[in-house]
Amino acid sequence: MKKQTGFTLIELVMVIVILGILAAVALPKFVNLGGDARTSVIQGVEGSMRGANAEIYAVAAQASGGLGATSTVTIDGATVNTAYGYAATVTDLKNVMDLSPSGDFTIVTTGAGEIEMTNATIPASCSVTYTAATATSTPGYATATGGC
Repeated sequence: MKKQTGFTLIELVMVIVILGILAAVALPKFVNLGGDARTSVIQGVEGSMRGANAEIYAVAAQASGGLGATSTVTIDGATVNTAYGYAATVTDLKNVMDLSPSGDFTIVTTGAGEIEMTNATIPASCSVTYTAATATSTPGYATATGGC
């Protein structure tokens, strides 16, 4: 009579269960789901900037002289400086937007002006840069997601 060697079915099932538990715990640490979430948030900020600017333009269009080179409009109690009907700076645009929680975003006013995600890997590379409207062009939005 030969003695059989090998694993029992119970032992194999236990090993599979343990490996499944380890994979469920360890996998999120290796997969960068946070970066994808921050990328989506910064893209949402760009959409919010576009929507807020559309609202500013609509209010400015109703105001006398609101579509000129410089003007001001009041939206929800906030005074907004405008350039050709759109927000003149990123700070004016931010005053109309609801960036919640506000601690997650930094307003950089140097250059064209941008909104950066504070807790990104590289905040300057996880941002939306705003360029104000001119007499010949509408506002510009440049989204950087490389450092999210």
